[in-house]
Amino acid sequence: MALASAEGVIDRGRLLALTALAMILAGAAPAPTFDPTQSDPRAIAVADQVLQALGGQKAWDDTRFLRFSFVVEEAGKQVASRTHLWDRWGGRLRYEKTDKDGSRCVVLLDINARTGSAWRGGVRLEQEEARPLLDEAYEAFINDTYWLLMPYKMKDPGVRLQYEGEVSRGGATYDRVMLSFKGVGLTPGDRYWADVNRVTHRMERWSYVLQDQPPGATPTAWEWKGWAPYGRILLAPEKVGLGREAGSRILHPVLAVYDSLPDEFFSRPDPLPEPLPSAPSGPAR
Repeated sequence: MALASAEGVIDRGRLLALTALAMILAGAAPAPTFDPTQSDPRAIAVADQVLQALGGQKAWDDTRFLRFSFVVEEAGKQVASRTHLWDRWGGRLRYEKTDKDGSRCVVLLDINARTGSAWRGGVRLEQEEARPLLDEAYEAFINDTYWLLMPYKMKDPGVRLQYEGEVSRGGATYDRVMLSFKGVGLTPGDRYWADVNRVTHRMERWSYVLQDQPPGATPTAWEWKGWAPYGRILLAPEKVGLGREAGSRILHPVLAVYDSLPDEFFSRPDPLPEPLPSAPSGPAR
């Protein structure tokens, strides 16, 4: 099952190697760029339509702070939950979860350096004890941001795009684009397919086959639902499993975009106020 476990680590279906993707997500420089010579021009055109439909490159570049939760449900039962507060420009992450024993865990992480501090039950952990939580926060960040932001990442470095024709489903027509990978990733044999609505240009379904699955394996499919404006961009707060994943959902019940937030949110483990003392950023264009 390509889901984060109840213990809250990493999705086997992650796309790129953890370090490389974190640097790209956090805006570290210099960074490699997408190579259009390795992709199908029609697939590139679809990827460009997707980004434009979700707000456009400038809207994405202007998006600084994202706060979102990542909740996994199976057969109506919550099996995993954690929350991220991410400074995209500064490469800072605040990661929070509750352990099985009810202890509140907070990690304040420098994504680029993979260094930071961790607290459990209000007590700061020594570095050796903190390391597993720092690693968990980093890996959960890679996993969870991809489940939230994949349509913005179709032209990441190392991604190859191939147009695979149109698909008709439920009275709508979709352009199907396959994503494969060259020179990146822990599992470069993975393949992903994005079904993009030809009218709205939003990705409404993704599916994937992982490199360690047997030849001819049926792709695992999820619907991306509820696209709506958050700040300047559009996001989908619900993913619904299909086929073998029927009955599973990934939800983001906490989901907001901010232009500014106090630095102390990334330097102190104190519980965050609700609502956060900052107005969300402007509406999606």
